[in-house]
This record gives sequence, C-alpha cells and structure tokens, in this order.
Amino acid sequence: MKRPGPLLTLLAGLLLAVFMLTLNATTGTKNASSSSQESPPSATPQASPPPTGAPPSSSPPPPSRSAPPNADYAGRTDDNSSAVAVSLRGDKAIAYFCDGRSKESWLKGDVKDDGTMKLTGKNGAELNGTLKDGSSIRGTVDLGGQRYAFTADKAVKPSGLYRATATVRGAKLDGGWIVLPGGKQVGILDRDGKPAAAPTIDPESGTVTVDGQTLTASPVTP
Repeated sequence: MKRPGPLLTLLAGLLLAVFMLTLNATTGTKNASSSSQESPPSATPQASPPPTGAPPSSSPPPPSRSAPPNADYAGRTDDNSSAVAVSLRGDKAIAYFCDGRSKESWLKGDVKDDGTMKLTGKNGAELNGTLKDGSSIRGTVDLGGQRYAFTADKAVKPSGLYRATATVRGAKLDGGWIVLPGGKQVGILDRDGKPAAAPTIDPESGTVTVDGQTLTASPVTP
C-alpha cells in the first residue's frame, strides 16, 4: 500500500487552516454581538428639580394705622386743682392747662398713630398723654416744677377749648377757657401779662364782655 504523497498532506493542512479561520471569525462576531447586547445603554443624566423655595424669613409689614380721629377732650387733674383740654386734628394737637386763677400753659405737638403724644409749651411745660380707645386721654402735665396727672374725656359741644385775643383800651388781652362736661368753666384772662380768673363766656355763641367790650371766644384747633 502506497503512503499519501506530500501534495495530499499540504491540502489537508490548508483545509484545516481554512476551517480554523472560519471558526474564529464566527466566534468573534458572536462574542462581539453578545458583548454589545449585554452592555446596558448609558443612562442620560437627569437634571435635578430645582429646590423648593423656602418662604421669606421676614413677615410682611403690618398695615399702617390711621391717625386718631378729629375730636376735643376736656377734664380735670387727679387732684382737682386744674383743668386740661386737648384738641386733636389729624396728627396734630393743641392743649391748654389752667387752674382758673394764675397758672396756665398752651402746649402743642404731634400725635402718633398709636395715640401717644408729647406736647410742649413755654418755660419747659410738657404734656405726655395717650388716647384711650378714642374716648379719653390719660396723661400728665409738667409745669412749674410740678406734675399733674389728668384724664380728659371726649367733649361734646359746647364743651371744649376756647380762646379770645384782642386789644381793649390799649391793653392786650389773651383769654383761654375750658368748658367741662356739665357746663362748668375754668379760664384765665391775661391782661398785659397779668393773669386773672376769666369772666364766663356764652359757650353757644362764644361771646364774653371784658371792660365793657364784647369779645368772641372761638373754638381752638391745631
């Protein structure tokens, strides 16, 4: 029996080589495909939602309060020695302190939205008061080194504050009157710098007779 020749051996080697190459190519393609399928797609990063805004730390300012209503107030000091009247118009006030004999003072100033007031007059006179629910004013008057506590209730005309100024027979007159609830009057008439008890006025008309001459006292407002 004859042995296969060299040509046959070479042909067998070529077939084996082709088979191996084909097998490797197929396996590589399959592995590459499997690798591509098994790898999960890269996730697209999602934008984080904006943080919920916290409410502002500071509360809105409270609504502004309106100025006290226009009104007049009259009353007496706690020791019953003097009378006090206050006239309010908007954020302004004028007041009169009077003992009906020789001591008096006109004071004026501003009224705050909360009803507090600080009014000042000549020679360091000062009134500090607080409006209570629009029905009364409670406070103090500092005058001549003394302090007088007072309560002035809301006045209904003809109660209130009156003043008259004139020149009679060459004399300068300046009169102030407080008409209290119930009709009682406390006032001083200053004649050329000399104070004395004032004559009674007619609160309905404001007329008063001084040295034979008729004057008219008018309601006082700031």
